[in-house]
Amino acid sequence: MRGLVNMKNKLLFNMNLPWLIKLSTDIIFRGDSTRFLCLKIDSSSDELDKENNILVKNLAGMGVDVKMVRKRQPGVLKRQITNEDGLKIFLQGKGANREAIASIISRYPRAITRSHQSLKERWEIWRSILMTDMEIVTILKRSPESFFRSGNNENMQKNITLFCSIGLTSKDLGNMLTRVPRVFSNSIELNKQMISLLNDIYLDLGGEKPDDFVKQIISKNVFILLRSSKQVKANVQFLQSSLSLSNKEFLTLLHGQGGDVLDLSNEYLKKTLANVKEKLLSHGCTELEANMFVLKHLRILYLSPQNLNDKIDCLLQANININLILKSPLVLDKSIKTISNRIDELGKLGYNFQIHGIGILALSKQRFEAKLEKLQAATILHGSN
Repeated sequence: MRGLVNMKNKLLFNMNLPWLIKLSTDIIFRGDSTRFLCLKIDSSSDELDKENNILVKNLAGMGVDVKMVRKRQPGVLKRQITNEDGLKIFLQGKGANREAIASIISRYPRAITRSHQSLKERWEIWRSILMTDMEIVTILKRSPESFFRSGNNENMQKNITLFCSIGLTSKDLGNMLTRVPRVFSNSIELNKQMISLLNDIYLDLGGEKPDDFVKQIISKNVFILLRSSKQVKANVQFLQSSLSLSNKEFLTLLHGQGGDVLDLSNEYLKKTLANVKEKLLSHGCTELEANMFVLKHLRILYLSPQNLNDKIDCLLQANININLILKSPLVLDKSIKTISNRIDELGKLGYNFQIHGIGILALSKQRFEAKLEKLQAATILHGSN
């Protein structure tokens, strides 16, 4: 026994060993005899922490940004078995060029760990939704994680079946896959939970066709599937109480713009709504007017408090009164730079916002420029007369 303890001490204090040795001893005595003795020796070689130089050179030769790989998923470079060549050949066969493949691997290095069979199965599932291979390549270039993050093809197929069961069409699924492909990597249980919650919310509010409602919400705002049920439920309760809406009124809102903001974090939603009301009340609006303003354009709640305040201040500084802003909330969708530039251009032409309103500030670029040309022509004509 004493010899074992001495051996342990010598090993622990020998700092010149080429590897780290961990020695643990558990001794439980019963009388003079040893009941249990466990010696555990673990050695971890420095080699385990080194990158696979052959892999690094191969990736560099493919044009991959190795520095980005080290920053994003450094463990991939230490793997001894990878499939970067197979991935390159597979993606080339689908129409991806060298630059696209290098970019995909740089931004999501674990893509090179997927087997040919896994790639083939996943591609076939995506092609059952999208029309062409190049559509998939386009998504991969923008969001490689969406395709390679999960190798669970069975789960993805189950999600597709689930979405079809609530009435989503192939076009809907294509839009979802293009915009937020991550929802197809959610566990089937998670997506079912959100669908069930939306169903319950609708029925609790007195709705009669929950399937149509769930389909509408998800097709309009697929980001809701990335949120927790707790968060969405809290948003529903907060919006209805804060805007003083009956069940029928709130259902109407959800069928319209309401579904667009349900994916916001509850804290952000509270913060932005409080700011909108505070800003409007400070300029003489009533609580009812503030609520109606929000209801008219609920997506205004996406704007940060500072962004919203700056835009309103910009309009007020141009002698545009708050009542005109209340009538045309869409103006606040434009950037503050666009609002400011348009006010300057119209000001040079003597445009009277009090008479004509501020709807012109909310026009698309093409329509605004066409309107501006007409105003300029009218000004020239009036001046010549």
